[in-house]
Amino acid sequence: MTIDLWSLGLQAVNVLILVWLLSRVFWRPVAGAIAKRQDAARSSLEDARITQKKAEAALAELTSAREGIAAEREAVLAEAAKTAAATSAATLEAAREKSASLIAAAQAEISRDREAAEKEQSAQAAELAVEIAAKLLDGLNSAEIQNTFLESLVEALSQMSADDRAALAATKSGIELVSATEPDETQKSEITNAVRQALGSTPKLTFVTDPSLIAGLEIRTKHFELRNSWQLDLARILKELKSAA
Repeated sequence: MTIDLWSLGLQAVNVLILVWLLSRVFWRPVAGAIAKRQDAARSSLEDARITQKKAEAALAELTSAREGIAAEREAVLAEAAKTAAATSAATLEAAREKSASLIAAAQAEISRDREAAEKEQSAQAAELAVEIAAKLLDGLNSAEIQNTFLESLVEALSQMSADDRAALAATKSGIELVSATEPDETQKSEITNAVRQALGSTPKLTFVTDPSLIAGLEIRTKHFELRNSWQLDLARILKELKSAA
């Protein structure tokens, strides 16, 4: 095999010329375009990175805001729950206090009603007892009982001052001698003498009958009254029984 050095040299020269032409005519524009594309890609990539960072920052801010809102919501809910619990507790306590007050008032009213009923029953019992006693005593009125009341009346007159006895004896309208039953003439004479002797004078005496006395002998004028009867004694007893009830 024979190698043609001239042909080989020409081919080499052709190759060099082709390479030079390619580098001048084709490669440089292509390389420039590639470089420009690379620069544009790098710029786009940088913009994308900046945009991504901005997006990440916005997302972080949004996440933080959401967390803040969630925390604030939880705080608001907790405060609302606390307020509701406090309000419920206060309402419940107020209801309990009101209920206790109503119960206490009701118990006090029941106690007052019970005491009033007991007092009323005691008063009625006392009135009944006095009424029964009056009926029993009404049948015991006798001359001996009347003499006892006469002695009691004379003693009461003797205990008065001399001026009071003189004023009583000088009563212009006279003195009424009141008894439950009308005394007979002998009794009237005894009563008249005893009263005049006790007063130390002879005033005008008038006998009056008042069955409500049950038994007794009293002196009455327009401005003076000397009580002395079982009616008075029973009234005192009834008053004491009602006071003790």
